[in-house]
Amino acid sequence: MKLEMKVLEDNGTWELVYLPPGKRAIDSKWVYKITFKPTGEVERYKARLVARGFTQIPGVDYHETFAPVAKLVTVRCLIAVAAVRGWPLHQLDVNNAFLHGDLEEEVYMKVPEGFSRTGDHRVCRLKKSLYGLRQASRNWHARFTASLLDLGFRQSRADYSLFVSHHGDSFVVALIYVDDVILTGNDDAFITTVKRRLDSDFSIKDLGPLKFFLGVEVARSPSGIVLNQRKYAMDILEDSGLTGGRPSAFPMEQHNQLALAETPPITDPGQYRRLIGRLLYLTITRPDIQYAVNFLCQFIDSPKREHVEAAARILRYLKRAPGQGLFFPSASSLTLQAYCDADWGGCALTRRSTTGYLIRLGDAPISRRTKKQNIVARSSAEAEYRAMATTVSELLWLRALLQDLGAPQHGPTTLF
Repeated sequence: MKLEMKVLEDNGTWELVYLPPGKRAIDSKWVYKITFKPTGEVERYKARLVARGFTQIPGVDYHETFAPVAKLVTVRCLIAVAAVRGWPLHQLDVNNAFLHGDLEEEVYMKVPEGFSRTGDHRVCRLKKSLYGLRQASRNWHARFTASLLDLGFRQSRADYSLFVSHHGDSFVVALIYVDDVILTGNDDAFITTVKRRLDSDFSIKDLGPLKFFLGVEVARSPSGIVLNQRKYAMDILEDSGLTGGRPSAFPMEQHNQLALAETPPITDPGQYRRLIGRLLYLTITRPDIQYAVNFLCQFIDSPKREHVEAAARILRYLKRAPGQGLFFPSASSLTLQAYCDADWGGCALTRRSTTGYLIRLGDAPISRRTKKQNIVARSSAEAEYRAMATTVSELLWLRALLQDLGAPQHGPTTLF
């Protein structure tokens, strides 16, 4: 806590003033967290001061709050291009990222708990953003964007979290996900310059080659790059008590009647919802469970015993190969290929069809989706056509993204 307070004071996050008449001060709280290494060892103990932003008044304490983050499809696409081009992948972490955003509104906060002095009635007038403020992420993104633009980067129109610097033969890409940054390209000297400049502006931590990003383990070899979430999958199995369960050969039975289940709802739906939420995040590297998880998402409002058993089958399927993931080969082309399909009237309750597609960049799977269509299709041809239209929409966006990544698509894209 003392270290966090020192960082805040050195950063000039606030100044102590008396609260002006008619103004109100928001409260704050301490949040404690233990961060772990990919191996499961304790990395460090953290104490973070968080403002109670839910007490802020719209139009008074904040205005705009939205801040973009990188799409996971963009992350996979960037890694696929880097694998083929042989680019090194660097990972950076910004220390106390949100504290660097400049605060435009007049916001007052009570002195943090444990550091107030008896008889001192002053409050903190915030000069910079603080974790928990509604506008904190937006201010941080704006500040970091301005710094990258000053370095000569250009912001992508396809994904606003992607920045590209292309001058002659030099090509460097930066991808931002809140305070995690991936740097890659063919110009090592400029990448070093970018690191040095960002460190002087924000105090960054150079984590070296990309190995662990957003809970995804990254392993590289001369043959390509592998993404997996083995530790995350094992944590789910351990928390569910199924580490010793019998493995299943497939995640879900075909032609099931889960939508027509008539047993009474379970008494504790919260446990089912937490499990499905964790499985959803696991689909980042496990497309083989995507349909099954998305199907079970339809019943989180009122789950029944059959739905819990179906979720347990997915866990037993994960037990079969928890380290399975995605492979991005280095000996591959950078040409898009797309596959799509649809079942006609597959939902037993609404008779709506389900769209499914998979898009590959060469041999690397970068984008896929399974989603129920918005309306009832009157024929199988209509269901297929709607699936194709959805796939083509994604393809058009990917073509624009690959143009920015230096892998333009020449000619039409094949859709199977």
